[in-house]
Amino acid sequence: MEHSSPQKILFVCSINKYRSYTAEKIYEKFDRYQVRSRGTENGARIKITAGDIGWADIIFTMEKRHTNRIRKKFREEIVGKRIVTLFIEDIYDPMEPALIDELRLKLRRYILFPEI
Repeated sequence: MEHSSPQKILFVCSINKYRSYTAEKIYEKFDRYQVRSRGTENGARIKITAGDIGWADIIFTMEKRHTNRIRKKFREEIVGKRIVTLFIEDIYDPMEPALIDELRLKLRRYILFPEI
């Protein structure tokens, strides 16, 4: 079944420089999805906003604490939103092959993984 418009996916980690950024880079050229990545911390490359939550069809967080922060800070905005915690530790460098493998493993039950 083809989507009439791309599904909007938001990837979230702490500082938006490693895990969520890598996920965004992997998916950014995959026409099936529109993607953004954001961070929950004040020093994030791009910090998550209510607008990001409103934009997203599905939100993938890397750790439970990211999910909890979103649920606490954006209580009204997350109503009806699907949030999935991937449980990916902050131990990787950007675009590290082991991180890409873990993203592939964790995301494949929710969304297609692009050929890279």
